[in-house]
Amino acid sequence: MRVDGRDISVSGNLLQPLTRRTNDILRLAASVVFFAIVIAGSLITRPQWLALERSISEIVGVLTPTQSDLVYLVYGIAILALPFAILIGLVAGRQWKLLGAYAAAGLIAVLSLSIGGNGISAPRWHFDLTDRPQTALAQILDDPRWIAMLAAVLTVSGPWLPARWRHWWWTLLLAFVPIHLFVSAIVPARSLLGLAVGWFVGALVVLVVGTPALEVPLEGTVRALAKRGCVVSRLQVVQPAGPGPLVLSAACEDSGADPESALIELYGPHQRSGGALLQVWRKLRLRARETAPLVASMRRAVEHRALLAIAVSDVGLANTSTIAVASLDRGWMLYAHKPVRGIPLDQCAKTTPVDRAWKSLRELNDHQISHGDLRAREITVDGGTVLFGGFGNAEYGATETQLQSDIAQLLVTTSALYDAKSAVAAAIDAFGEDTVLSASRRLTKSAVPKNIRRSVTGSGAVISGARAEVKRQTGADQIKTETITRFTRRQVIQLVLLVALVYVAYPFISTVPTFVSQVSKANWWWALLGLAVSALTYVGAAAALWASADESVVFWKLSIAQVANTFAATTTPAGVGGLALSTRYLQKGGGLSPVRATTAVALQQVVQVIMHLVLLILFSTVAGASMDLSHYVPSATVLYLIAGVALGIVGTFLLVPRLRRWLATDLRPRLKEVIGDLAEVAREPKRLGLIVLGCAGTTLGAALALWTSVEAFGGGATFVTCTVVTMVGGTLASAAPTPGGVGAVEAALIGGLAAFGVPAATGVPSVLLYRVLTCWLPVFVGWPVMRWLTENEMI
Repeated sequence: MRVDGRDISVSGNLLQPLTRRTNDILRLAASVVFFAIVIAGSLITRPQWLALERSISEIVGVLTPTQSDLVYLVYGIAILALPFAILIGLVAGRQWKLLGAYAAAGLIAVLSLSIGGNGISAPRWHFDLTDRPQTALAQILDDPRWIAMLAAVLTVSGPWLPARWRHWWWTLLLAFVPIHLFVSAIVPARSLLGLAVGWFVGALVVLVVGTPALEVPLEGTVRALAKRGCVVSRLQVVQPAGPGPLVLSAACEDSGADPESALIELYGPHQRSGGALLQVWRKLRLRARETAPLVASMRRAVEHRALLAIAVSDVGLANTSTIAVASLDRGWMLYAHKPVRGIPLDQCAKTTPVDRAWKSLRELNDHQISHGDLRAREITVDGGTVLFGGFGNAEYGATETQLQSDIAQLLVTTSALYDAKSAVAAAIDAFGEDTVLSASRRLTKSAVPKNIRRSVTGSGAVISGARAEVKRQTGADQIKTETITRFTRRQVIQLVLLVALVYVAYPFISTVPTFVSQVSKANWWWALLGLAVSALTYVGAAAALWASADESVVFWKLSIAQVANTFAATTTPAGVGGLALSTRYLQKGGGLSPVRATTAVALQQVVQVIMHLVLLILFSTVAGASMDLSHYVPSATVLYLIAGVALGIVGTFLLVPRLRRWLATDLRPRLKEVIGDLAEVAREPKRLGLIVLGCAGTTLGAALALWTSVEAFGGGATFVTCTVVTMVGGTLASAAPTPGGVGAVEAALIGGLAAFGVPAATGVPSVLLYRVLTCWLPVFVGWPVMRWLTENEMI
């Protein structure tokens, strides 16, 4: 490379890999939103749009018919030539690798709008120019496939071509909207659909293919360093570009024998977008005192790092010094600094006492500077002095919160490199017991930054070990966890549950008027009996789980937890929330290990399924020929389809190595554990009998609640009938995707009662009353119960 009359050797790979930038993801998201708006506007509000377009056309429609034809002719020719102009531009720019993506995007966009009920339909264009040329062109201009192809190839080729070309071409394509308002008064909905489809296809292809590499401004880099007195004679790539910057080492002419005079970090124009999104997320999630000022500009971020390096160098604790910061062509940023001095701390921990790292941090914090990223790789040792580098998260004039975060981070790092005992002792010697105790409140997964946790092997054990050691050395009874987030995971889960509750309650609300009109005819003594029976089912479920957990939890508290279990199971699909809540209660409320708690819940569920099948066979046999399941049992075709899907899933798990390993390493040991527990329970008749009675009581209690609900509205079904309907209908409805099976359970139960001859006038209100007693009342009671369990740290 020749710069200002000097030859400079460049070695290494300067070619940047294809990257999937943040704005590529945002472009795809925006295209999805635009596509949804076009669909909604075409299906829902198209008449209003037509009226608006006509009113706008009356204002702007100043062209005569002849002028309109001329505009339409000129624009049609331009839009017809546009894809060929784009292709010529790519060939002229020698973007050979882009031609495949160009062709793929155009083809996918055209095919996606050509598929109909009769297969793929070809365009029906007639090029008869003898009468009106604009009529022939209108066939293409108004064809959504042509618009979609143009939008797709424009989106794909845009990042590779000059911005001026891209802007003009998009302006030309989008001009069909005002032209239609001038000429025909109405913008064709199919053209907007083509634009939306093409943009989406192009954005998807760009995301898959990647964004092109940008030319590295090496000449500007050399000139910027020359202004700072570093006349570069050689450049060598140290780290190729990727998620991080392109790093080069530079040798200066006046450096003598030193082969490496400076390290150069070159940041591309789009490498800050991900960091900006991360900053926005941190602002939304973390409290104000936990976040630094928002810096969306890459230039400001690089400048901040360089200035902090200068400030720490003045203290004498920086392992590098800034040479130059400069803004280069095409949006690049340069940050040049001296090579890092010293050996990383993780490589010399055996020869470096841990107290030296803490003394350096104390001196840094005394100057009101926080580092913010105290990983071992950012800490070096030079001549026995511990130095710091990085400074991407450092702050000058740091707050007390940021200084405490530094202490917590170094506690984690030094505990992993040395041991918790010596790390905590050195921290107390440097900062004092009170300061370390306050900082240890941040020794949690949410408070310790992710990059710190990732740099440490077994970070969870290291954090908990350091926290326990601080508690031991300071003599504190307990260390209260620091709340650093605006919302906790528990609050998010509760919000999701509330939204799910509203979602599952909506279908029920629509049936309330019918139910209310029938309530006046109900016998409320039967309804009260059903409510009592429904309450007893929670006792049965608690008894089964209590015996499954080997009677190691408090029975009455476990019974109360079953009410909260109903809330969690109803507001989550397939009842997974109830299983998770039971497992959590056994861990926190009962003191069981995670494996033991999971095994107890799995044991109860296995026995529950076995008892359900046994009772179903028994009561179906008792019901005999009077039972007609054809009304709510799937057809043979559906059953064959279900069996085929099940076999396909089994085959997939057996053929895919990762899934097969999951079966062998995760699922198989759990199954062995459950089978072992079943065998152990079988040798304890009392415990086995309690589990069986509890599971049977849960199933029969639900059936008895349905029977009492039917009796409340005049009867017409036996207890055996209600038992079969409850078990068969509930089993079929359990496959429903709605939380709690809302809608599916009601339909299955009403259909089951009808199959046994119960009229709809009795069956519908009976099922609704049954669901009120067994589902909705427990759900609304379960919410405050779950809050009470949470406040008492039982879940």
